[in-house]
Amino acid sequence: MNLRQLRQFVTLAETGNFHRAAELLHMAQPPLSVSIRKLEEEMGEALFERRSTGVVLTPVGEAMLDDARLTLFHAEQCRQAVMDARQGQGGLLRMGIIGSATYALLPELIPSLRERFPKIELELTEATSSEILDGLVSRRFDVGFVRYPVLHPAPFELLPMDRDDFVLAVSERSPLAAQDAIALSEAAHEPFIMYPRDKVPSLSALALMRCQLSGFTPHVAQEAMQVQTIMSLVASGLGVGLVAGVARLVMPRGVKCLALTDKPPGFHVGIALARLQGNTSRLVERFTEHALRFSTAPDVAPSPAAQPPAS
Repeated sequence: MNLRQLRQFVTLAETGNFHRAAELLHMAQPPLSVSIRKLEEEMGEALFERRSTGVVLTPVGEAMLDDARLTLFHAEQCRQAVMDARQGQGGLLRMGIIGSATYALLPELIPSLRERFPKIELELTEATSSEILDGLVSRRFDVGFVRYPVLHPAPFELLPMDRDDFVLAVSERSPLAAQDAIALSEAAHEPFIMYPRDKVPSLSALALMRCQLSGFTPHVAQEAMQVQTIMSLVASGLGVGLVAGVARLVMPRGVKCLALTDKPPGFHVGIALARLQGNTSRLVERFTEHALRFSTAPDVAPSPAAQPPAS
């Protein structure tokens, strides 16, 4: 039994006439008769009762008809899914995301993506930037949203989605909270809650560099990987922390974020869409084209990943 025979069976059942069925199937009547006879032999039962006026289904044929139609339907669905995936209109897109991408970027991007490409299925996995980049190399992820810039030697394209800067999260009970903006150097004496270098190396390096560009090396009192954890520790009075400005959207009670007035020239942080260089997937291309509609970065030309500094 094959799909061609099932299509012939369903067409004959619906027309009740070999001649009409053969016309609809664009074939001659004798080959259709032979094919139906072979199908009946395989089933071990007659599927049609032959009459002078045409054919009618036997009880066995009646029992088979619904499942035959369902099989043809799912076969067409398979064909359409392949076509959609080939054209980038559908398929499964596996995406790694950093937590801060959920604050503002994804709530805007995903609803419009679903409306424009309803057949694209998203599989979202929260991870660190390093884990996402490793996942792109291992093909665990197709695309990712990572903290930018990054330090990673693998061949990536990084498309900036926004341009942000660090702000200083302080406890509302801290004397620093009396201000809305300060130079980061004014907090040099404070204990800092920093990102662990082994878990989030790029973000750790950026935060440390930001302090050094303001003339000091921070005293690290605690380490935390997630922005929410850092701000909770800040609210507890354990220190201050550098977080991306977008984190203001999820600022907990007891924390105040201060803008930094001493801005080193050219220094910024942001979120970038990451993908492997040379990725020719139409699905990835479709998603990239759509995602860049939401970019607020001044330059969205593909950029290679930054190389690790020489040790």
